[in-house]
Amino acid sequence: MDPVLLAQVGLRSGEPVRFRKGDTGRWIPGRIAGVSADGSITLHDVPQGAARSLRPDRLEVRRPGSRGRMTWQNVGVVAITWEQLSLW
Repeated sequence: MDPVLLAQVGLRSGEPVRFRKGDTGRWIPGRIAGVSADGSITLHDVPQGAARSLRPDRLEVRRPGSRGRMTWQNVGVVAITWEQLSLW
């Protein structure tokens, strides 16, 4: 897993994330492991340690919100914001 690919989308290896198994299921905590060849994010869920590869739009990471408070934000939104910031 290449840490450079993670940095390109604004993520870090070992960073905490959360995801849901279904659309209405409970949030499951996890840790980012890397980016797969198909563009999915590889992570290990915290309760069982199982490896999973999920689409970025199914994950959330903690980032500062509009008022500076840490909030959960969709990884797809974080990646777009990160790419736009690098252009400046």
